[in-house]
Amino acid sequence: MHPFSYVSAEDALFGAVGIELDHEAGTLAVGGDGVPRTEIRRAAGTPLESHVPIGTRDPERLTMSVDGVAVDLRPAKGFLTRKSYRVDVARKGPGAAATAGYGHRLVPVSLGTSRLLRDGTLLGVLTSTGDGRVTAEWEKGAAPVPYDASVGYALAAAFGTGAEPMWKLAWDAVLGTFF
Repeated sequence: MHPFSYVSAEDALFGAVGIELDHEAGTLAVGGDGVPRTEIRRAAGTPLESHVPIGTRDPERLTMSVDGVAVDLRPAKGFLTRKSYRVDVARKGPGAAATAGYGHRLVPVSLGTSRLLRDGTLLGVLTSTGDGRVTAEWEKGAAPVPYDASVGYALAAAFGTGAEPMWKLAWDAVLGTFF
């Protein structure tokens, strides 16, 4: 994995979205003219996990903000099911009441893709191989807003998208026990 990558995604609804990912430093920034700036940071001294672009899935060692406002970032541990690789985001703090109901979830649905949901409603499907490059296909009629896009791009870039099917994850876990 490259220690630092800067890429620009061209989004059909939101224009150019810049993505800055520094795997070794544990920083990610997403922004553009059409989306608010979103940042994810890994705490200093956190052991680096090479298979996670931001470097960890430990929620106690990660912070996230959207447009300067802290949000609650909760990546699941990731083990035997695709759903166990989900990442949840909720607003917190004084401004949370004004935007009650904004709960985002990025959850794998195939080997390479994940769905972005807001309050349980499908917004689109994102793809990222963990190198800072992200593509989004927005669901027709879903009407994502710039906040949704910024959160989605940040989560996909920070954690990657997709996961193996359950049977493969279970098989790998069993083999890992014996070998």
